[in-house]
Amino acid sequence: MRLHLIVRGKIGRSPESELVDRYLKRIAWPVKITELPDIGGAIPAPLTPSRDVLLDERGRNLPSEEFAALLGRWRDDGVREARFLIGAADGHGDQRRAEADLLIAFGAMTWPHMLARAMLAEQLWRATSILAGHPYHRSG
Repeated sequence: MRLHLIVRGKIGRSPESELVDRYLKRIAWPVKITELPDIGGAIPAPLTPSRDVLLDERGRNLPSEEFAALLGRWRDDGVREARFLIGAADGHGDQRRAEADLLIAFGAMTWPHMLARAMLAEQLWRATSILAGHPYHRSG
């Protein structure tokens, strides 16, 4: 299953970019990043079947193990692409939220979208490492 990050804004060369690259390079699954301008730009057509996951302040706070189990279930059910959408500073519109398969949040605090991208990359690495039985994740 391909993990596709569809994000608003250009990360450029930055500390956040280095973190994103560090984690995404570790993932054995296919990974794609699509950067869109803050406003406009076409979201690419998905590989079907797919699931759209929006990072949104109204989303669920998932433990890493539950997130990994969800990705594993989608993979095992034949989902070809899990798409993770990070909005610009104003987030996502009501229609996009309503159409999403899942809304997730990284806690109740508001995070800059460039840092949210790095946090998502780390959680994707963590989830795939949990599924692979890698010792990176330590559950307490």
